[in-house]
Amino acid sequence: MPNRTFKLIAGVLGLSGVALGAYGAHALKAQLAASGQTLAWATAVLYHLIHTVGILAISMGPAVTTRPANLRFLKIAAACWTAGVVLFSGSLYALALGGPHWLGPVTPLGGLAFLTGWGCVLANGLKAPTLPEDR
Repeated sequence: MPNRTFKLIAGVLGLSGVALGAYGAHALKAQLAASGQTLAWATAVLYHLIHTVGILAISMGPAVTTRPANLRFLKIAAACWTAGVVLFSGSLYALALGGPHWLGPVTPLGGLAFLTGWGCVLANGLKAPTLPEDR
């Protein structure tokens, strides 16, 4: 995916993350408290926004690294994090609102997508050349 695509994804996820955070803190506050789901909602928003910032950083492409070949793992990471937001945060949002229980097993799949993305960042770091300022 081109960097522009990841910028667009980061924009949509950032906008929706802030909106869902505000919605949970205000419009859904009583409902989430009554059902004991406030923490689940807050966790969904936290992971949603943290990984959105990661996707935004990756979307900067050459501003992050001077070797485009090193972006391969980062692009995979951004794709994994996008899937993670949908699966992990999405399932938590739905469950917090009383969604079907079959969504419960979806949450760990999103967690695995997040972990895979961070593994790709690690792989990118291992493949990156050592620059003089790193010594």
